[in-house]
Amino acid sequence: MSRMYSRRKGKSGSTKPAQLKAPWVKHKPEEVEELVVKAAKKGQQAAAIGLLLRDQYGIPTVKINKVKLSHILQKNKLLPEIPDDMFNLLKKAVDLSAHLERNHTDYTSKRGLELTESKIRRLAKFHIRNKGLPVGWTYDLEKAKLLVK
Repeated sequence: MSRMYSRRKGKSGSTKPAQLKAPWVKHKPEEVEELVVKAAKKGQQAAAIGLLLRDQYGIPTVKINKVKLSHILQKNKLLPEIPDDMFNLLKKAVDLSAHLERNHTDYTSKRGLELTESKIRRLAKFHIRNKGLPVGWTYDLEKAKLLVK
């Protein structure tokens, strides 16, 4: 499959192994859920929580317990109002616009900002359709600056 904004085909992404059993994990599902909730209350994103569990506790994936990390956060009402992937794209757009205010003739970054904003709009359609964002949500760079800061 080809890439969206380049002429190359690229390589497909990696996949996790099918086996979800990790015999070295000694934590019970309730303990893993407590760790996830504790990290989420500190304000960490889902990806950072997964890294924390992997690196400090030796838990390769939260799905060992047959429950996704986002479902644990949703059950405990700790999901952020903006999904993590959307927040990261908004942060990237804000950083690029700040860079372009300082460097007016950086046309490569200007194209990068256009592509990032396009990704934000497409992802917003997806999240609105799947009820991750409110129905009337639209992208605006000034609102994004307020959300990111």
